[in-house]
Amino acid sequence: MIIAQTPLRVSFFGGGTDFPEFFEKHGGAVLSTAIDKSIYHAVTHFHSRLFDYSIRLAYRKVECVGRLGDLEHAPCREILRHFGVTRDVEVSLTADLPSMSGLGSSSSFTVGMINAIAAFKGKSLPARELAALAIRLERDTLKETVGLQDQITAAYGGLNVIEFSGKSRFRVGPVAVSKAKLAELDESLMMFFTGVTRRANDVEKKKLRGLSANTGALSRMRDHVDAAHSALTGNAPLSRFGALLDRTWTEKRSLDAAVSSPEIDAMYETAKRAGALGGKLLGAGGGGFMLLFAPPEKKGKVRKALSQYFEVSFSINAAGSRIIHSS
Repeated sequence: MIIAQTPLRVSFFGGGTDFPEFFEKHGGAVLSTAIDKSIYHAVTHFHSRLFDYSIRLAYRKVECVGRLGDLEHAPCREILRHFGVTRDVEVSLTADLPSMSGLGSSSSFTVGMINAIAAFKGKSLPARELAALAIRLERDTLKETVGLQDQITAAYGGLNVIEFSGKSRFRVGPVAVSKAKLAELDESLMMFFTGVTRRANDVEKKKLRGLSANTGALSRMRDHVDAAHSALTGNAPLSRFGALLDRTWTEKRSLDAAVSSPEIDAMYETAKRAGALGGKLLGAGGGGFMLLFAPPEKKGKVRKALSQYFEVSFSINAAGSRIIHSS
């Protein structure tokens, strides 16, 4: 049995500039972190001659099929196909948090599945190769409308500035933040579930259709990456990081009407009145989790003001996808 653990992510700044449609012309960058909430893949060999199926896949539903081509789960099917695994395999998926909630779960699934099946075949893939293969499968094979940051963060882990240029080139730079400031950042973050799930692919398609009109906003969001990096690595108070989140959320909302809603806007304003300095919807927008930055002494008031929403505690700077069991 092979078990792979792959982190979900929180994207702070620069989301949207990680799409080739943007960064190949203008350059792009994100500041993003892996968190201590994960997706787990368990891969097991079995003798299909003893059963009436040759592949078993268990996620929110269970598929037992005789041929690889009969699998409905397209990412799983294409990853198995890539590695030449066509029978005698069982794959089970579990996750700490739900999909379609803004935490990069689709790409974490792809990265974790690749890592697990590679190990099942006796291969160990470095983080760069793991991320690059996930990007190719999602964008080229599955034709998904996705950026590049989620696959990279899932593969590498950590708190990074990821820069994009040219034809899908990327550079990963860990943020050199002090232990004290990292702990302060960790302590200042909160995450609440809006109660709405959505397909990021649908929201991103709408934003890309308006790309020419959004170039200015996306460029300003790219600039926020540099400013936030300076806030983490320099001597400025960390409250600047929270204020930048507020600015980047304003820019993000301007990209398309589907990014937010009156209910989400009201939720955000309630949090700010209670003491949050800034925040944003995670992922493409439209629902999922809302990230908030609040001074530790204000978190109790924010929590009380948003008591109708489910809060999920988390920590940043988690490890990238890894094999945690092999037997």
